[in-house]
Amino acid sequence: MQLLASVSFLLGLLAISHAGNVENHNNVCTVKASGGQQDDVPNLLEAFEQCGNGGTIIFPEDQSYWIATRLHPTLNDVAIEWRGKWTFSDNLTYWRNNSYPVAFQNHHAGFIISGHNISVNGYGTGGIDGNGNAWYTAEKGDTQPGRPMPFVWWNVSEVVVDSFYIKDPPLWSVNIMNGTNMRFNNIYCNATAVDAPWGDNWVQNTDGFDTMDAVNIQLTNFVYQGGDDCVAIKPRSYNIDIQNVTCVGGNGIAIGSLGQYLEDSSVANIRVDKVKIVRYNEDMHNSAYLKTWVGALVPQSSYESAGVPRGDGWGSIRNVLFSNFAVHGANAGPSISQDSGDNGSYAGTSKMSISNVAFVNFTGWVDTEKSVVSTVSCSDVHPCYNIDFDNVVLYPGKNATTPGTGSCTYTADGGVHGLSGC
Repeated sequence: MQLLASVSFLLGLLAISHAGNVENHNNVCTVKASGGQQDDVPNLLEAFEQCGNGGTIIFPEDQSYWIATRLHPTLNDVAIEWRGKWTFSDNLTYWRNNSYPVAFQNHHAGFIISGHNISVNGYGTGGIDGNGNAWYTAEKGDTQPGRPMPFVWWNVSEVVVDSFYIKDPPLWSVNIMNGTNMRFNNIYCNATAVDAPWGDNWVQNTDGFDTMDAVNIQLTNFVYQGGDDCVAIKPRSYNIDIQNVTCVGGNGIAIGSLGQYLEDSSVANIRVDKVKIVRYNEDMHNSAYLKTWVGALVPQSSYESAGVPRGDGWGSIRNVLFSNFAVHGANAGPSISQDSGDNGSYAGTSKMSISNVAFVNFTGWVDTEKSVVSTVSCSDVHPCYNIDFDNVVLYPGKNATTPGTGSCTYTADGGVHGLSGC
């Protein structure tokens, strides 16, 4: 009996392994933070290596991890119980020089996940603090290259993310690049520049939720506060379903920009339903809008174009439904613009065609002194058609008594329905 007990004890020891701050018990890895702003990435990578294939990884709620170096694990059949907090370091020099380059718009990433069948549950306490205020204060509204995106999904499929937050991202909060069959629920993103004067936007390029090369994506119960697109549907996004969204400040819900590069930038089958648009910091530019680039290579000076000519992309936007928007003080109602990147000489040249777009049940007010609250400016090359405004009743000013109107250019004859003035 004593021999059997000894054997059982030894087998138990074999089932538990310790490597630094990682405890592995039957393919369940629990990670303890190092503390003192010591880099926790080596321990995190060890946990991903040990339990990232068919296992479970736990970041306990009482643990706060310091992310001082970039990381890109590939995971398969893994569940992550992400109750604790990751905080990116404020070493701007390191991130500018070492973040993973992202070719699209000359951006960068600090944390990338790849793989298949991945679940992340933050249980309402877990998430990532991007330490964005270090960037916002240093650049004061003039975004420079090298800001790391804190939560990038690249080459992934069958993903579920629930009850998770991103606080003060240096750049886009959640970014999907090459993703299939992904569900996000109860996601909160907040980019607030605590040192910015009231009315100044120091949190531009802090998008909330972006998709590109994405198929079958669902986002529900999403709250965003920041200074750019609350949601941005970017090139080659298909079958995107978004419901129950609150956007506080920024640019509202965007499809685009599209056509910036010499490639097919098509988007199709998009539904965005039940959205609240709330003005904040005198910065709520749009409610729902589509934006494409001009149909020519035009010299650009911004870092997002890497200082080279951009535009002349092609493709289509079709089968889009924006419905049930409560608009509280955006600068504009639902709109379409196809002149991104224009230098004044290429209006109406976009090679992106737009059709079968519906704006349904928009109520509230727009912060403008003009009567026009919605504009549709399409392409002379591909005049847009089947653009429907159904029960879009927006007032030009909080105290206005007469609903606003619209204006249209480069649209097909009879191509816009339900918008007074078109």
